[in-house]
Amino acid sequence: MLDLVLSSIDRGVLTLTFNRPDRLNAWTDAMGRRYFDLLAEAEKDPEVRVIVVTGAGRGFCAGADFQTLNAIQDGSYAEEPDPRPHTFPTTVGKPVIAAVNGACAGLGMVHALVCDLVFTAAEAKWTTAFARRGLIAEYGLSWILPRLIGQGRAMDLLLSGRTFTGAEAAGLGLAARSVPGENLLEEVAAYARELAVHSSPASMSVMKRQIWGDWNTTLEAAETAARRLMAESFGRPDFAEGVASFLERREPRFPPL
Repeated sequence: MLDLVLSSIDRGVLTLTFNRPDRLNAWTDAMGRRYFDLLAEAEKDPEVRVIVVTGAGRGFCAGADFQTLNAIQDGSYAEEPDPRPHTFPTTVGKPVIAAVNGACAGLGMVHALVCDLVFTAAEAKWTTAFARRGLIAEYGLSWILPRLIGQGRAMDLLLSGRTFTGAEAAGLGLAARSVPGENLLEEVAAYARELAVHSSPASMSVMKRQIWGDWNTTLEAAETAARRLMAESFGRPDFAEGVASFLERREPRFPPL
């Protein structure tokens, strides 16, 4: 049986690969359930410090599988959906980096943008697609897009459903970096290893909660919470190790999360 999501770990970096290359890794509930299970396992695994998500073959994720959409349309769809929301990656306490290697459409675009960072192949094809399928901005994309790129640009991408490149995605602010496709995984791996070695797992986890959570609060509330979180960080071994490694001019030995 085909493993719907491949998993491999190297020096603290776990790579998860959507593995339906013949369908451009179109999303199914079974693939999503396996992906979320692996994310949940990674959160508990002390060896995992950073997670990279990519796609096998020519696509990252081409959106919801059309067989699933057809079954929903004719009323024959019977699979029990996973209770975890599509925003589940935002709740994982470790950095999740999307490496968009190819087609990134609809629900696939949602799953790129609920990662904490996005690197994209410059030539990858992106599209929201929803308006051209008679659908709406799915699974929180109407909340995420305006915050990343502003209301006008979000409206453009959602209303038109037009296709655009990874290079434009980076220019708009959807991706942190756009690189030639042949260099994408190498560059993402190097960046992820840098985080795994030099950044405190506890610090990254707290900052991830701050960034996703502070979108819902005021500047004053965020500053107040940050003072409390900073006081807590002074008592962690990560702080002592971070200072010691700097003074001793060596790589830090941060404890696992």
